[in-house]
Amino acid sequence: MIRKVRMSDAKRIAEIYNYYIEETIITFEEEKVSEKDIAYRIEKILKKNYPYLIYEENNDVIGYAYVNNWRERSAYDITLETSLYLDHHITGKGRGNLLLEELIEESKKINVHSLIGVISLPNEPSRKIHKRFGFELVGNFRESGKKFNRLIDVEFWQLILR
Repeated sequence: MIRKVRMSDAKRIAEIYNYYIEETIITFEEEKVSEKDIAYRIEKILKKNYPYLIYEENNDVIGYAYVNNWRERSAYDITLETSLYLDHHITGKGRGNLLLEELIEESKKINVHSLIGVISLPNEPSRKIHKRFGFELVGNFRESGKKFNRLIDVEFWQLILR
């Protein structure tokens, strides 16, 4: 079931996200986040009336997706950045597709013009899901991030909604 986020989801979201912080280059964050950190982030996104979705099975949060500012200047308000994370134990079973599809639909409702997916490489599953939903590769920033003592390329994928 996909539903809107609740503040009570913050602990589980932090658990899911902390795996990616500690074990992957998918996020460039390097320090684990707390339930309080995530609650603060949820609150900021909800105040902007941006979609923040939860994928829940058997009363357990197993994934989440949201949009947030791509850039801070008001001229960029028509373009938002997507984020999607699943519990690493259940990836590859189609749930990410359902979450991204719903996130796109919810973004259309708030009159967003385009969505940007930011993918640190390598990350073939993320590339595939963005391509599946019509995102187009619009740029590659070589060696633009560093994590685990490695220089990492970052791709930008864009979906024009209108």
